[in-house]
Amino acid sequence: MSGFDHDPIVEMKDIAKHFGPVIALNGVSFDVRPGECHCLLGDNGAGKSTFIKTMSGVHKPTRGEILFEGCQMNFDSPRDAMEAGIATVYQDLAMIPLMSVTRNFWMGREPVRKIGPMKFMDFAKANQTTMDEMRKMGINLRSPDQAVGTLSGGERQTVAIARAVYFGAKVLILDEPTSALGVRQTANVLATIDKVRKTGIGIVFITHNVRHALAVGDRFTVLNRGKTLGTAQRGQITPEELQDMMAGGQEMVALEGSLGGTV
Repeated sequence: MSGFDHDPIVEMKDIAKHFGPVIALNGVSFDVRPGECHCLLGDNGAGKSTFIKTMSGVHKPTRGEILFEGCQMNFDSPRDAMEAGIATVYQDLAMIPLMSVTRNFWMGREPVRKIGPMKFMDFAKANQTTMDEMRKMGINLRSPDQAVGTLSGGERQTVAIARAVYFGAKVLILDEPTSALGVRQTANVLATIDKVRKTGIGIVFITHNVRHALAVGDRFTVLNRGKTLGTAQRGQITPEELQDMMAGGQEMVALEGSLGGTV
């Protein structure tokens, strides 16, 4: 299911973000629709991190507007964005390696049961739900008590993604989820992204790897020096063209023209 027939869940319109004299974003427009994977590509320094943090409520834009399901939003904090349904899985994952998968999955949202006036964590429910949600993502845990530190990098990414999906994310922002992974783990994470998209969640996949983007992306937007260089749909752009745009290939072409092809 691809979201081209649907209205966007999140729309960023002409977003600028300045840090004093530094212009990190300079008029970025971007949207994500239900059931699509919209890839945001760019090299280091392109503005990807600032963009994520603006969409997820960490930064307030200097200019521009953010619409969520058609309504203008002014997020004061990441919690506001999370409550609206925007979940972010950062590269560092914010997990505690020595704690169990279950503890990391629930992290502050533990189900409780009451016995008289006392409240206890409902371990049976927490463990069963964790195992079930991980299984939906294609991972069979040995035990819910397994320490997160014993999982592969790809499996940890999947725990974070499964957690966001279970707690009701409508938009999932994935910050370079494959950048530190080997080939097999990358393939597993890309398969997870494909599963999540099919549930109708909109995915923003931030990456600088063209091959990973093309494996799962429906649309591709390139960010370069705080501006978008355009958006293409799957099938409209070749890997070479995408790589060229990311690497400032357009600037090279213009330079070649002005120097008579001597570059």
